[in-house]
Amino acid sequence: MREEIAHKIAVARAEGDLSENGGYQAAREAQSKNEGRITELTVKLRDSKIIENAPEGTVGNGSVVTIELNGNEMTYVLGSRDIVAGTDYEIMTPDSPIGKAIEGAKVGDTVSYTAPNGRELSVTVKAAKPLA
Repeated sequence: MREEIAHKIAVARAEGDLSENGGYQAAREAQSKNEGRITELTVKLRDSKIIENAPEGTVGNGSVVTIELNGNEMTYVLGSRDIVAGTDYEIMTPDSPIGKAIEGAKVGDTVSYTAPNGRELSVTVKAAKPLA
């Protein structure tokens, strides 16, 4: 893709006056977007870490977990938004108060956490299994 964009820039540059050259401006914009995406992916790859799936019945990063809160059952994936892309699961981040509280819990455990509004809440883990 870089080569394609560089070729388009070279062709547009050969047309002369760059200040009013729509093809040149479009190619430069495409180049900027492409380089931004490359940088974004490079950072994601650099900062990523391989995690082991928690065993079935234990909540861990990447687990599909069903919890009961105030009599309501809800199912989430504990992890980042990237791992649920293309699925119907809601995400719960491991850094959230509830995420921190349930990570490492086992099915049947009831754990407490302080919600952002300061309320002390309890949730019961009803199910936990690896996403993949």
